[in-house]
Amino acid sequence: MIGCAFFMEGLDSTMIAVAIPDMARALGEMPLRLNLVITTYLLSLAVFIPVSGWVADRLGTRVVFCAAIAIFAAGSALCGLAPNLPMLLGMRVLQGFGGAMMTPVGRLILLRSFPRSGLVSAMNWMTIPAMIGPTMGPIVGGFLTTYFSWRAIFYLNLPIGIAGVVLALWLIENFRAPAPTRFDLRGFFIAGSGLALLELAIENVGRPIIPGPLGTIFFVAAFAILLLYGWHAGRREDPILDLRLFRIRTFRIGTVTGSVCRMGLDAVPFLLPLLFQIGFGLSPLQSGLLSFSSSLGAMLVRTLSTLLLRFFGFRRLLVGGAFLAAAVTVGCGLLRPETPAWLIVLFVLLSGCVRSIQYLGLNTISYADVPGAVLSKSTSVGGVAQQLARGFGIAIGAAMLALIAGPTNLTVEDFRLAFFLIALLPLLSVAGFARLSPLDGAEVSGHRQAQPRSA
Repeated sequence: MIGCAFFMEGLDSTMIAVAIPDMARALGEMPLRLNLVITTYLLSLAVFIPVSGWVADRLGTRVVFCAAIAIFAAGSALCGLAPNLPMLLGMRVLQGFGGAMMTPVGRLILLRSFPRSGLVSAMNWMTIPAMIGPTMGPIVGGFLTTYFSWRAIFYLNLPIGIAGVVLALWLIENFRAPAPTRFDLRGFFIAGSGLALLELAIENVGRPIIPGPLGTIFFVAAFAILLLYGWHAGRREDPILDLRLFRIRTFRIGTVTGSVCRMGLDAVPFLLPLLFQIGFGLSPLQSGLLSFSSSLGAMLVRTLSTLLLRFFGFRRLLVGGAFLAAAVTVGCGLLRPETPAWLIVLFVLLSGCVRSIQYLGLNTISYADVPGAVLSKSTSVGGVAQQLARGFGIAIGAAMLALIAGPTNLTVEDFRLAFFLIALLPLLSVAGFARLSPLDGAEVSGHRQAQPRSA
C-alpha cells in the first residue's frame, strides 16, 4: 500500500516530463517555462515536508497517510481542469502539499516496521512499485498526450489514489509518538521563505524577473533567511528541521553530498524528453518510448542491489556510482537525431541503472546510523534535501539551456553543452563520498571488508 503512493508519484512525475511541449503550446507558454510545473511541485514538497513528521507523530501514520493520498489525487485532478499556467501552478502547490505528507510518512512507516538488518530488503520491495510508475509514465503520458490530451495525465491519479486510501485504511497501523513536541511555527515560516527564495533565485538566472546584477538580491536574501533559520534552530530543542542531525556523519554525507549528486542525476530525466521532442522533432509518444527504458533499467537493477551493496559497501558503491553518473550524463550530450533508436534505448537504460543504484545507496546510508527516537525528524530533513535537490537540478538544467540558447530556438548543440555542464555535479560529490569509512553502514549493507591478518 505504501508502494501504491510511490507508484502514483513516480507515474505523475514522468508523465508530465513528456507532456511539457504540448502543455506549453496549449497554455501559450515557452517549453522551458513549463519546468515551473515540476519545480513548483518540488518546492511545495520541500516547504511542507518538515510538517509531515510532526503531524504523523501527533495524528498517527495511517490518518496522515490516507489524507495525503487523497489531497495528492484531488490536487492532480484540479491540475487537469486548470485553464492557464498560474492556475496550474497553484494546483501543483496543493498537490505538493499532499505529496509532502505522503512520501516521508510512507518511508517513516517502513523505518518503524523493519529492523536495520532488513532495511535494504524493505526499501527494495517498496521501490518496486515506485520504479514501475516511472517505467510506465513516459509511455502512458506520451500515449495520453498524443491521442487524448495532456490533461488526461492528471485525471489518471484519481482511481489510483482511491485504491491507495482503501489499502492504507485496511493494512496500516495508526502509530503515534507518545508525546509529540510543540510545532515550530516560526521556524516553518523562516525555513519555507528561505527555500522558496532560493528556488526563485535559480529560476531568475534562466528567465530574469529582475535583470542584471540586481538578480543577485534573490540569492543574498535567500541565504540571509536560511542563516536566520540556522540561528533559530540552534536556540530551540525541537526545531522544525533539526540541523543537529548533521552531526551524524553518515546522515550528513548521504544528505548533503548526496544532494549535490542528485541534482545532476535528476536534471537528466527532465532534459532528455525535451531533447527528443524539441531537438530531434519526435512526438510525445515516441519520446516516451525512448525514455521509458531509464526506469525499466532502474527497476531491473534493483534485483542486484543487495548483492552490490554487500560486495562493495557504501563507500565504493557511491564513489563509483558518481563517476558512472557523470560519464552517462556526458553520453546523453553525444546523442544525435541520426543515432539508432536501439542504441538510444540501451544508453537510457544504462542511465536508469546507474541512477537507481545511487539512489538506493543514498537513501539507505542516510538513515543507517540514525537513532530510532529521531527517525521522524530525520525523514523530514532528508525528504526536504531530496526534493530540493530534484527541484534545483531541474531548475539548473532549464537555466543552463536558457543561458546557452539565449533568445534563439533550442538546438541539439545547446542540449549537448547543457549535459556536459550537468555532468560536473556528480563529479563534485566524489570527494564527499570518499570520506565514508569502508565499513560505514555495514550493519545495513552486510558488507564486511577483509581484515588484515596479524603477523
